[in-house]
Amino acid sequence: MNPRRFRHLLPLLAATLLTGCFGGAETARPNERPDTAVPVLAAKPRIGLALGGGAAKGFAHIGVIKMLEASGIHPDVVSGTSAGSVVGALYASGMDAFQLQETAFALDEAAVRDVRIFSGGLVQGQKLQDYVNQLVKQQPIEKLHTPFAAVATVLENGERAVFIRGNTGQAVRASSSIPGVFEPVEINGKHFVDGGVVSPVPVDAARQLGADIVIAVDISARPDGQNPGNMVGIVGQSITIMGRKLAEQELGRADVVIRPKVGQIGPTDFDQKNVAILEGERAALAAIPAIRAKIAEKAAAMGKPPVPAK
Repeated sequence: MNPRRFRHLLPLLAATLLTGCFGGAETARPNERPDTAVPVLAAKPRIGLALGGGAAKGFAHIGVIKMLEASGIHPDVVSGTSAGSVVGALYASGMDAFQLQETAFALDEAAVRDVRIFSGGLVQGQKLQDYVNQLVKQQPIEKLHTPFAAVATVLENGERAVFIRGNTGQAVRASSSIPGVFEPVEINGKHFVDGGVVSPVPVDAARQLGADIVIAVDISARPDGQNPGNMVGIVGQSITIMGRKLAEQELGRADVVIRPKVGQIGPTDFDQKNVAILEGERAALAAIPAIRAKIAEKAAAMGKPPVPAK
């Protein structure tokens, strides 16, 4: 794989997307909720926002968040995979959508790119980790404004890893470590790669954080209907097909799925960020009625007294 093709991938992951003083990032145990979880109030469902991976398409997440905020819908928990973990972490730290957009456009590429020649030209990712930690003011995950989970993949066994505490930047780095582009991230003796390998859109992670309603944002690639014609293209399209199957299964467990029309945007098309944000806004705006209906339906169900046992 030619590293030059991906030399601009990292800035997006950082913008749209623990070696720090808080130690390493930590994964959740099965069904564990973070220490910052807020008790559920009667007839007030907890809303979860699950942001999927998709490289340069990740700018669309900002547009989605803009429309949710404009409609008075504020997620109680946030989960993210790959590019979605970058946007999700910054959003969970307290940034609003316009601050996210400003951060994306103000990004200095040199501040986050660290290609290592001796590892085959792969991106190390330490600068991404440091950059994210700087933006979240060095807060660990459990201290963020909103409960947050970053999803990665354990390279040794292929298991899904859900980071709900520890170093925020390192968790995002692990979630964003695209195989063949980034070096795997070592945490507590294990190695982690991109969460999209096992969970392209982290619906289940949002549920694990306690969400009653999950709004999923799917920006993942789809097969383009053509024979790639070369080995690299065949491998890439095969991975896309496998990812779609995984995404469809997990998206079936979401309450509302938002699909911005970003299929024309390639993984390194960072000059299309305005288009991606606009498509995110459009898709989210179209989904607002369904989201409101789902919230009302869930609130009504939560407000009903339990059915007596027969």
